[in-house]
Amino acid sequence: MDRLSLHADERTVLGKKVKSLRRNGKLPGHVFGKGVEGENVLVSSADFLKTFHQAGETGLIDLKIGTEKVRPVLIREVQYDPVSGKLIHIDFYQVNLSEKVKVPVPVELIGQQPEKVHLGEAIVLQTLNEVEVEALPTDLVEKLEVDISLLKEIDDAITVGQLRYDREKLTIHADPEEIVVKLAPAVTAEMEKLLEEEKAQAEAAAAEAAAPAEGEEAAPVESEAPAEGQAPAEAVQASEQAEKPAEEPPKEEK
Repeated sequence: MDRLSLHADERTVLGKKVKSLRRNGKLPGHVFGKGVEGENVLVSSADFLKTFHQAGETGLIDLKIGTEKVRPVLIREVQYDPVSGKLIHIDFYQVNLSEKVKVPVPVELIGQQPEKVHLGEAIVLQTLNEVEVEALPTDLVEKLEVDISLLKEIDDAITVGQLRYDREKLTIHADPEEIVVKLAPAVTAEMEKLLEEEKAQAEAAAAEAAAPAEGEEAAPVESEAPAEGQAPAEAVQASEQAEKPAEEPPKEEK
């Protein structure tokens, strides 16, 4: 990937005052890195958008702050306003060109749609949109491409271990058996109708099993109320004594 250039100025305006900078087409940013003293910067919104479109989060950028020497940086984080969706802040990560870094790299599908997709029998299902890659900053790639024309039959899949990349320069931190993309069966209108009918039948059967049989009533739970002024425990004791058979009087000896 070609290295890009971006000019920045040292920023002294902080806090709420940066709103005025954004209105004038400027974006506040921050530069940080391992063993690097953090520095607040200011870049042109238009210049940054153009650079970001080309570099993404994996493209190496030569950032020149004022009259300082060029710093090699990666775009680490881009913050957006949650309401307007406009850019409000950028974080640049200054790298050491001789040390490897870990970054997320997007996975992009390429190639012709499989025949079964054209026939309406299948759909292409992408289950992994990006992977974490470790490499020297100068060896980072913009994206990893996956050719979906290789998928021929239902349940055919391409895994992380089958991705094509330079294994001498890049290390992917993901399970090699994890599926990136697969050819899954398409859900037709008839299948959707059948699934809905099966769901309705299952719900009806469950409701019927839970309802009591016709003519049967749930047996009421009997309980004896304690006599007025009597505690519950005393009432139980009195009830038990009442249920005992009366003792026969002793027989008189003749």
